[in-house]
Amino acid sequence: MDNFVTFCRNVFVPVTNVCRNNCGYCTFRRDPEDSQAKLMKREEITPILEQGKKAGCTEVLFTFGEYAEEVPQYKEWLTEIGYSNTIDYICELCKIAIDIGLLPHTNAGVLNYTEMEELKPLNASMGLMLETTANLAAHEGSPGKVPSTRIKTIRYAGDLQIPFTTGLLIGIGENLDDRINSLLSIADLHEEYGHIQEVIIQNFTPKPDTLMADMPSPTEEEMMQTILIAREILPDDIAIQVAPNLIDPYLLIQCGANDLGGVSPTTIDWINPEKEWPSVSGLKEMVREMTLKERLPIYPQYIKKGWYSDTLKNLIDSLADEDGYRK
Repeated sequence: MDNFVTFCRNVFVPVTNVCRNNCGYCTFRRDPEDSQAKLMKREEITPILEQGKKAGCTEVLFTFGEYAEEVPQYKEWLTEIGYSNTIDYICELCKIAIDIGLLPHTNAGVLNYTEMEELKPLNASMGLMLETTANLAAHEGSPGKVPSTRIKTIRYAGDLQIPFTTGLLIGIGENLDDRINSLLSIADLHEEYGHIQEVIIQNFTPKPDTLMADMPSPTEEEMMQTILIAREILPDDIAIQVAPNLIDPYLLIQCGANDLGGVSPTTIDWINPEKEWPSVSGLKEMVREMTLKERLPIYPQYIKKGWYSDTLKNLIDSLADEDGYRK
């Protein structure tokens, strides 16, 4: 086990919360007629990026509802701001972020090969939670949560040599065998392509006014067991990430977790808005005797391999030390 734990300082930008999926645990998604539905405009996003840069962030996490174009009113919103599809808009936002000095990490749900190919030169890394290989009631009415569809997107990332983040959502109705099968699927993909830089083991947290509001969170013992199994199944070069705003990470670090993910000094966790990010000093307290080391959204091994475009080279060179961590 490493004698240090990593994290990344980021800006979290929820570009749209319109989504074709309808998961039983989600409070992020909104229908267009909802007063809280939105498509953020460039003039809203740019100051958030500039503030994040001033606060020392290196990453911008762009999160989207999946294939919102399937919702007619969203298409109208997109046309109004001058775009015919979401991918073109993401690419524009990534360029703005790079000019400001932030490395983009896009998590836009399932994507096809061509879409990922367009995004690759403008992203230091990308992500998609596998969540589980099981077919669950929690994902009824959510075409993007079909496990084979998500695996296909992760495979595309490998073929394109995109440093990639994926993970499991624990406690949404899956059982232990499902968790093991999910981890084995991720390990197999990494063995074939070598592109999985981190696997998030995230605990489900029930939220009011959702179909799963009364479902319990996984126990600490379940989380520890999953981390231990993950460390046994996953290759050593894959980091295991846990969310420090959702669970006390210390015991999980003892079980093999070694990353605390993206933590923002300037923006909230839009997926779990009720859970505040800890400060960097708070993270140091959480990991106790372990050393806390800051990384970029692209892990050191992929910087050394050169898995990034010429567009990002100068920015990565300016942010990374000789070992590939944050200067």
